Amino acid sequence: MTYQRFEDLPVWQEAIRLAGVVYDLTEDMDFKCSRSLRDQLERAALSVSNNIAEGFERGTTKELLAFLYIARGSAGEVRSMLCFMEKRESLQNFKSQISNLKSAAESCSRQLRAWAGSLQDSDITGPRHLNQSTRRAQEQKQKAAAMQKRLLGSLPPDHPLRKNAVESQI
Repeated sequence: MTYQRFEDLPVWQEAIRLAGVVYDLTEDMDFKCSRSLRDQLERAALSVSNNIAEGFERGTTKELLAFLYIARGSAGEVRSMLCFMEKRESLQNFKSQISNLKSAAESCSRQLRAWAGSLQDSDITGPRHLNQSTRRAQEQKQKAAAMQKRLLGSLPPDHPLRKNAVESQI
């Protein structure tokens, strides 16, 4: 699936939810931690979605990859601070919220790793490098892949070609 806007990306949506929940936690009047830790946690959480957006808007796969790894680093930074907070006696009342935030940050990290992995194996260089010739070639590849999928889908489930296609996707 091709996304036209970063706002439609599931990983960006997860990252923006992560930032929102971090802000909900840090704005809670009973949440007591140092101002610098609160500020760093908020900035790192928002950095995940911001870097996804910036990379998406850059126009090349190479730049997108760089920003996805930066976003993934920010997700790790959020998780690290949450691990620290989880051990703080003064924050024990927030243990379940902190745990949920750690899971959300980890989910972002996994999604970013998977996306980056698929981009690294891709021969797509990004929309900035597209011209009429590369667009045509990309469209032909997509049509061929769709036709192959339709043909394989029309084969009986026990057909060797269909089995091989399923096994190669695993």
